[in-house]
Amino acid sequence: SAASDVYKRQGYSCSNYVDGYEISPNNPQQSSPALLTTVIEVATFSHYTGQFARFASIMSQHGAGVQAQYEDLGKYDIFEGDNTNEWASHYSAINDCNTLIALAGDQNPHYRGVARVLKAMNLAITTDLWGDIPNRAANQGLAGEEGFNPAYDAQEVVYQDIQTLLSEALTDFAAPDNVLEPELDDLIFNGDIDNWIITAHILKARYENRLSKKDGPGSATRALTNIDNAIAAGLTSAASDCNAIFPGDGNSLNQWYAFEANRAGYYKMAEGFVEFLKTITDPRLPFYVGPDASGGFSGTPLGSLLTTTSYVGDYFASPSSPAPLVTYVEAKFIEAEAAFRAGQLARAAAAHNEAIQAHILQVTGAPADAAYITAQASETEGSISLAKIMTHKYVALFTQFEVYNDWRRTGIPALSPNPSGSVPAIPRRLPTPQTERLYNSSMTSPISDITLPVWWDQ
Repeated sequence: SAASDVYKRQGYSCSNYVDGYEISPNNPQQSSPALLTTVIEVATFSHYTGQFARFASIMSQHGAGVQAQYEDLGKYDIFEGDNTNEWASHYSAINDCNTLIALAGDQNPHYRGVARVLKAMNLAITTDLWGDIPNRAANQGLAGEEGFNPAYDAQEVVYQDIQTLLSEALTDFAAPDNVLEPELDDLIFNGDIDNWIITAHILKARYENRLSKKDGPGSATRALTNIDNAIAAGLTSAASDCNAIFPGDGNSLNQWYAFEANRAGYYKMAEGFVEFLKTITDPRLPFYVGPDASGGFSGTPLGSLLTTTSYVGDYFASPSSPAPLVTYVEAKFIEAEAAFRAGQLARAAAAHNEAIQAHILQVTGAPADAAYITAQASETEGSISLAKIMTHKYVALFTQFEVYNDWRRTGIPALSPNPSGSVPAIPRRLPTPQTERLYNSSMTSPISDITLPVWWDQ
């Protein structure tokens, strides 16, 4: 046009306005280790503190689903199409981990180690929910049609691969020379590799401990070895906790807070859990549990749809509350359980007592009073029991997915299924995703029975 000719003659062609700006900074064309690390961590936060944290809470009866989709969840109406988005999100994160592992390479082993830890965590929550899953053949679609239908690996094999990933990560973290180092892009530790080393050791202990039904003595011994390694690496307190971090604004809100803000009344505290905290006069009660409609603390009874009860308290559900992923307190409870199973009763009692007292101090900001310590955290070699360890771990790991895994392994605490449930037992897994049944020809035996235990739960 005449107008455009004028602009061109004066040096104002359209290209002058857009050169250098046609590529959005929010949609980069190439990934970097820093970018991928942030993306993977944010996805991992969602996987461990979002939908499946609430699912685990309802199954383990910390909470109750009382409205809309969560009423269905509370009644165990769980179907193959319900979590296809979550399945896809897990594999997207795992694929990003693979990309970061390759991109970091030998020049950036610390980034590679972080990627391996995060991949292990995402593989673990996926297999813990679905059992056998694609792993070794997964995320290879770019190689062509042979990658479109990835084979499933037995859960036992997936757990072996998880341990391998964590061992490789520890080797990476020991490497002194790195061209690039994680910094603020690492939302969890800001590049503190010492804390990543501790986290990897605790995770190795967690996943060994997971095998208590399959190899009781061996899993206990290996878990204790990894706890000892974490202690040797500097584990002494909650200062090295691996947490999901939420700045508290925009789309960066704590997931428990954001859920209540958008779907108030869908989820409530469970009566049994709240009443247990009252029974033992637990000082964490007002931190765990928000006020109900009457200004007190209450939970919804099992099988009820009462909505005037409490929601999660501000300690875990404020806009910027960090969400625990892998912690000192969990490590001490793993130590207590594994030591108990290994016959090291004095060590089990000491770790149990320390876990309780450390967590109360962390949550409330003050030490537990003498009466509480005497009643709940003064176990000895002669008085410690698995029931005491797992019951207090159940209390301390409130909001965490790991509670559901522990309940499946140990049956502690004793829980009754929802009397209004669509199945007669508390679900022990998720059904095979609909997308896998329909589109992955390697999935030849889809599972619909949500009461069927996964391998490590058998």
